[in-house]
Amino acid sequence: MIKEQDFLKDIASYCIENSKKLGATEVGVKVIHSVSENVSFRNKKLDESNRSDSFALNLTTYIDKKKSSINSSDLSKSNLEKLIERCIDATKITPVDENNSLPDKDLMSKKMEDLQLYDETHYPNDKKIEFLEHVEDAASLDDKIVNTESGFTENKNNFILANSNGFQNGYKTSNFSSSCVAVSRINGTMERDYEFGSKRFLNDMLKPDEIGKIAAEKAINKLGPKKIDSEKIGVIFDKRISKGILSTLASAVSASAISRGTSFLKDKIDNEIFPSSINIIDDPKIQKGIGSQNFDSEGVENNSLKLVENGILKNYLIDTYYGKKLNLKSNGRSGGTTNLYFENGNLSFKELLNLEKKFLYITETIGHGGNIITGDYSVGASGFMVENGELTYPVSEITIAGNFKEMFKNLILANDLEMKYSTNAPTLLINEMTVAGK
Repeated sequence: MIKEQDFLKDIASYCIENSKKLGATEVGVKVIHSVSENVSFRNKKLDESNRSDSFALNLTTYIDKKKSSINSSDLSKSNLEKLIERCIDATKITPVDENNSLPDKDLMSKKMEDLQLYDETHYPNDKKIEFLEHVEDAASLDDKIVNTESGFTENKNNFILANSNGFQNGYKTSNFSSSCVAVSRINGTMERDYEFGSKRFLNDMLKPDEIGKIAAEKAINKLGPKKIDSEKIGVIFDKRISKGILSTLASAVSASAISRGTSFLKDKIDNEIFPSSINIIDDPKIQKGIGSQNFDSEGVENNSLKLVENGILKNYLIDTYYGKKLNLKSNGRSGGTTNLYFENGNLSFKELLNLEKKFLYITETIGHGGNIITGDYSVGASGFMVENGELTYPVSEITIAGNFKEMFKNLILANDLEMKYSTNAPTLLINEMTVAGK
């Protein structure tokens, strides 16, 4: 059972009070209790079942402009005393940094919304096993599927974030996730693919039959891939891949990258970096959102933020420390984005496929691929050839390359956005990418 707020608050208060007694001028502390249960199957047989019950404490102490942090999973009083002493001792010998401080008091969160982030439901292990049996059965219906792996995880968390300026708050969160990996084989060649889903509430999850069926279909559709010639061609990114474009953008507009000068988007505020039809939003207050939160990892209030409006870069992701370096106030993005997404485009998926006679449709990429310093992008990939609006045959062993500066400007969005993850994008097309094949 998850520990209640009062238990966590007592520990946080103890750390702040005793750190101050030992000379800290400011103190921040986060206390988390997590319970996780996981069941996994392999080829229709139970492979693993485990449960973890863990505590985590992060203590940060300041002595004027000196700062240090320490972590522990032992919340016993005797250990906390030693932990506080060690953190204070480390702070005393840490170099001065004028940007070290807690967030401004006027930026701290003052209200709590019910974002529906916690489901009291406990799904017993026998139910998890039954769920995965259905997943595995659905994935194994076709003889071309020769291997399956599936898993079900239930996570429950409660936390308190507090500091010596009087902030103290937290809340419970839950997460139910399931996955299936299917391996297909024909004529001695094998392919793999997967389906994955994660929800705050158990009843919102995909049905087990759907999970297994989708994973199997994807794996079978990839069988018999062809190699293609190198060429310049429009590339369509499946929704599972297109969200990676947003992840790169988020890294490039983080205050840390901007302040260091290690981003290709430095000094691009109020510049048009996308077509005028593109809007990109980070919204922490979406009901049941995987990335939703009432405040950031420093306790700063956060609200919906337009990173890109009508193609123009409007905001960076700013925390307290790097905000001070940039002479900007935190906008509640310590810890990064929350629910980040492209607003839908105007074209249906089918209309996107029919914009030209020939495209590449990418369903998997290999490697990180993005360099936020230069904007260069290069990844291994596989997917399907699109001809006259139809997916005609699978392709593999290709590399796609470009530069985000040009990729952003040549981007066209479909209108099939789904809020499945904390970062979400519709299917998107980028024209004139370099594809290296055989």
